[in-house]
Amino acid sequence: MLKGETSKVLEGKRVLVTGAGGFIGSHLTENLVRNGAKVRVFIRYNSRDGRGNLEDLEPRILDEIEIVAGDLRDADVIERSLKGCDTVFHLGALVGIPYSYKNPREVVETNVMGTFNVLTAARDLGVERIVHTSTSEVYGSARYVPIDENHPLQGQSPYSASKIGADKLAESFYAAYDLPVVTVRPFNCYGPRQSARAVIPTLITQAVASQEIRLGNIETLRDFTFVTDTVDGFLKASQREAALGKVINVGSGKEISIGELAQVIIKTLGSKAQIFIDESRVRPKRSEVNRLLADNRLAKEILGWEPRVSLEEGITKTMEWISGHLNRFQIGKYQI
Repeated sequence: MLKGETSKVLEGKRVLVTGAGGFIGSHLTENLVRNGAKVRVFIRYNSRDGRGNLEDLEPRILDEIEIVAGDLRDADVIERSLKGCDTVFHLGALVGIPYSYKNPREVVETNVMGTFNVLTAARDLGVERIVHTSTSEVYGSARYVPIDENHPLQGQSPYSASKIGADKLAESFYAAYDLPVVTVRPFNCYGPRQSARAVIPTLITQAVASQEIRLGNIETLRDFTFVTDTVDGFLKASQREAALGKVINVGSGKEISIGELAQVIIKTLGSKAQIFIDESRVRPKRSEVNRLLADNRLAKEILGWEPRVSLEEGITKTMEWISGHLNRFQIGKYQI
């Protein structure tokens, strides 16, 4: 993302990004550094000193970043990470829905208590603004569309339930302590650096390397937003006074079924791949979220935000990146 008015507001500010080693977090971090913010990142500790997707950043960008490794559940390291920061972007979480079926306790502890630790430290240290990350999964299967921010919240997986808990904590800290927090609720984000845990990289890698594409439920409908647009939503949320205390959807306002999406990717690649249903990828019936379609009017009104990258353009950009990084993917393996 090029320099622009939105990002320049944070120039010279001390900013913390939790979850910076993740897909969206790495893009947000890169944008902030390019636009003059003093960036500290919090990433999950591992013994290999791995930095996740931050390793894709140019060395000159990476050199500008202060890195803190630890666990969101450790309140002491979280407080040290926030000290001296003006703005906090809290993206750190365990995000895999299938992973949450297998390890619900870890997901709940990380996402709920981790968020509690971030909010508490932000309150105690007097942070100027905290942007908390939600997910469209908290809505569950749409009761009406498009889904606005008043739609009921439905915990259809341990992951979505953990994020509902985290969102409500953010809401409570605004109400009880006047914490300057805004919650951004992204719909299905995609783009370069995303892992095969997500559906678009799964589709592209299989279509590139095989004549078979194995999927779960192909009838579900999703609203896809390219990562640069999602990052722009986060940046605008960190600056608009009217956003404080609010939950704001960041989604394209357009939907497509997974089956139709697969056909778009097959056609774009000029592939002859066939689609097969893999029962191991099908989620429990009551847990499957059948339809997500964003009502993004609040983002437009309060943030002045709207998506700029079309699905076709975004898929092309994602394909180009994946084609140059196929060695990172275990093609055909179901990633949870």
